[in-house]
Amino acid sequence: MIGVCDVVRQGLFITYADHLMKLTRTKIRDVQIIEPKMFIDARGYFFESFNHHVFSKALGYDLTFVQDNQSRSMRGVLRGLHYQVEHAVQGKLVRVVEGVIFDVAVDIRPASATYGQWVSEILSAENRKQIWIPEGFAHGFLVVSAYAEVCYKTTDYWVPQNERSLRWDDPDLAIHWPLTEIGVAPLISERDQQGHFFRR
Repeated sequence: MIGVCDVVRQGLFITYADHLMKLTRTKIRDVQIIEPKMFIDARGYFFESFNHHVFSKALGYDLTFVQDNQSRSMRGVLRGLHYQVEHAVQGKLVRVVEGVIFDVAVDIRPASATYGQWVSEILSAENRKQIWIPEGFAHGFLVVSAYAEVCYKTTDYWVPQNERSLRWDDPDLAIHWPLTEIGVAPLISERDQQGHFFRR
């Protein structure tokens, strides 16, 4: 049996890529859900959370991640909606290693046919789904489990002076955060409370 590492070394990832991950387009086609292939046996499981060759082939273009971030938050914490401007725009590959989050991407590309629209996905340590959010989107999430640890890769570095935040409760975006379902008020940073409205 050919192992995963052997597949890549032998240059066979081109034909084997579909077996390593499944990509599903959301209603905003550039935002995609990634589900890794699980290798399970009596010892436990193994999967590749990221493979540059396979991921780039699946997307149809090459990209480079330069920074990894990780956060831990309690139920009801709402982070976002964050994005960076000018030379520091970021694409993000987001996954959860503990708990469950309601993850949101908002299209803020003025020339896009889906400008001002949003998509959401439940990401959890159990379903192991990841969401690819390309440059030109605002991103945020709500923790719906007791705690959640979120990891994400970015295509550019964090630049504080270039960071911006949209209001999580912007009436034009009308994001349906599942706050009623989890029975708590959102816990939001002071900075995010000062976020601007989408159509300012």
